[in-house]
Amino acid sequence: MANHATVTEQETAQSASIHDEVIGHGNSPAAWTCVLVMTVGCLISAIGFMMASHLVFWGGMGVVAVGLIVGWIMKKAGYGVDGDKLKGSGH
Repeated sequence: MANHATVTEQETAQSASIHDEVIGHGNSPAAWTCVLVMTVGCLISAIGFMMASHLVFWGGMGVVAVGLIVGWIMKKAGYGVDGDKLKGSGH
């Protein structure tokens, strides 16, 4: 039984150290906008794929590319993680 407690304590120590690290990505208006636009683009492409329409499919892929560009521009404008527009706003 003592061995089981030791394993549990080790797992707790390991998981605490993993989750205490600040990774620093993903929770910003730039990231959320990028993902939202890219998700819409994937949905459009999926519809185009099911319709067997090359135009709709590649149009959706274009929207995905626009999402990447919008996210990058928003990050450069200060809306990314640790951006100057988000200082003191709770992000």
